[in-house]
Amino acid sequence: MTDARDEFPVHLRWGDMDALAHINNVQIARLFEQARVEAFNRWFGDARRGIHLLVARQEIEYCAILHYSTEPVRIRCAISAIGRASFEFGYELLDRAGTVCAIAETTVVTTTREGATTAIPDEVRMILDQHRGEPAPFRRRRSGTAG
Repeated sequence: MTDARDEFPVHLRWGDMDALAHINNVQIARLFEQARVEAFNRWFGDARRGIHLLVARQEIEYCAILHYSTEPVRIRCAISAIGRASFEFGYELLDRAGTVCAIAETTVVTTTREGATTAIPDEVRMILDQHRGEPAPFRRRRSGTAG
């Protein structure tokens, strides 16, 4: 990802740990969700209320164990792709030492209030475009293989 990313501190909860004493993979998905919500609030402010979104897809690659800490993790995110009715958030999750523990991409679809897919409004597209960054560097992209 490029340095055009926005960064969001997200606090871990004691209950995010699993029996192996590290942050559970399901909780990591929730950390990315928290950053996505905060990004939209930061980027759109009160205009956020008129935008309806559904998560269509999420891919996460775990790079290092994330241990519990009272210090917040940092999630860097940017918009990695924009289509007609969907866009993608690309993320990096860093622990307190700066180690990348996970990367992810989430595809989000714009919808009507009733849930029907609709084109991204021009004013939304303009703001999303201001937060463009590189796609998440998944291993399969770097190596050209699926695993």
